[in-house]
Amino acid sequence: MKAKHPLKIQNLTIAYGEKVIQRDLNFTVNTGDIFVIIGGNGSGKSTLMRSLVGLQPPTQGTVLYEGLDFWNVDHAEHERIKRRLGVMFQGGALWSSLTLAENLALPLNQYTDLSPGLVDEIVSLKLALVGLAGYGDFYPAELSGGMKKRASLARAMALDPDILLIDEPSAGLDPLNARHLDNLILELRESLGTTIVLVTHELPSILGICNNSVFLDAETRTMIDSGNPKEAVHSGDPKVRTFLTRGEA
Repeated sequence: MKAKHPLKIQNLTIAYGEKVIQRDLNFTVNTGDIFVIIGGNGSGKSTLMRSLVGLQPPTQGTVLYEGLDFWNVDHAEHERIKRRLGVMFQGGALWSSLTLAENLALPLNQYTDLSPGLVDEIVSLKLALVGLAGYGDFYPAELSGGMKKRASLARAMALDPDILLIDEPSAGLDPLNARHLDNLILELRESLGTTIVLVTHELPSILGICNNSVFLDAETRTMIDSGNPKEAVHSGDPKVRTFLTRGEA
């Protein structure tokens, strides 16, 4: 049975040296959420994401995965938690010298004892899941921007993560491909029950697929709103309403 609150952030401060980026962050991601981290330029969205995926320790506070303090457990437990996270980076982070099948097989070969035949089956399944069946022998350079995004999503899902963390999934995509990617994220949540945390500034994504959020304010360097972004359009903090309506409310 999956935890009701797979991710909780408590009194979190993130900083670079003496420069505080965000402070006093408190929010909860529930099982099955498509949770979005929102904020303007320089608000610390990607920095927060780095703390959530294990790339940058917070200055203070806790990141709790299913009740375990991610940054205050031993190395083995820290690595075990990281393997339960699927991460899709903004640039895709696919190995250019490997085919799509080899990119997806890499984490399976590194972290499991599955037979080569079973690895091949899983790779084929994940590629089919994102609409790339038959593209296993293609290299990243041979794909369009939208296909690279879907391949990166498939690679992030390779180990069947409990939580999928996505940084700017629609960056660089035209509106049609961005919508297709949003629909794919929704399908993954519905079919696999995966909890999803994403960073995006795209209003169609924020208001179209996300049911929970936190808004980071660059000026005050803390969160100023949380909850369903669709409701925040009408009843949220004035800064959030302005952001979500592009000042047209």
